Amino acid sequence: MITLDTRAALEPLSAAAFVAAALADPADGVACLTSSLQVEDMVVLHLLRQHRPELPVIFLDTGYHFAETYAYRDKIVRDWNLRFVNMQPELTVAQHEAKNGLQYLVDPTACCGSRKVAPLLRSLEPYDLWFTGLRREQSPTRANLKKVEEHHLPNGKRLWKLSPLADWTWEQVWEYTRTHNIPHLPLYDQGYTSIGCEPCTQRSDDPSNARAGRWGGKKLECGIHTFDEAK
Repeated sequence: MITLDTRAALEPLSAAAFVAAALADPADGVACLTSSLQVEDMVVLHLLRQHRPELPVIFLDTGYHFAETYAYRDKIVRDWNLRFVNMQPELTVAQHEAKNGLQYLVDPTACCGSRKVAPLLRSLEPYDLWFTGLRREQSPTRANLKKVEEHHLPNGKRLWKLSPLADWTWEQVWEYTRTHNIPHLPLYDQGYTSIGCEPCTQRSDDPSNARAGRWGGKKLECGIHTFDEAK
């Protein structure tokens, strides 16, 4: 069972061994994966499906994703027969823009808050284990990421946030996808290294920071991984 005392034992495990150990005890609760369909998420999903092919995959559908992302989503859901949760904000894009204008330009943090963070928090309420594709190498804001972190939702519920690829390099991620023939989002072939909403995503010009192309370099996190201080 995962506890504050036992989580240290999971830290040195390989990604495959980590996933197996994290899912070994049903008493740890119900698990899910949040996925933006980026390559890291697909690797974690591939690992998870070896143990629980029916595990829910939560996608935060902001309404602003690239057309390529939506097409890839539909193909992967169909081809992999996923238990897919397409989580949407309370307002449609038209309603949101009628109320707030092009908020992603004037206040991207507020836009992320309503279209990503709020839906995420609602979507996580049924779960106890939250798998992610986060890696320390992705950004300076993730350099201290632990494979097992405790987080609390606004309603007070505790859940374990699990990042099996925390210590992986970019090269390891792509090697895994090639070895296991995992199809990737075509936007990577156009030079993107971190992919989110289309209006807020450009190609990074910083080889050391894959997320430098997000939000015009004004910030590095949308808030879904920083809504609560890791413990």
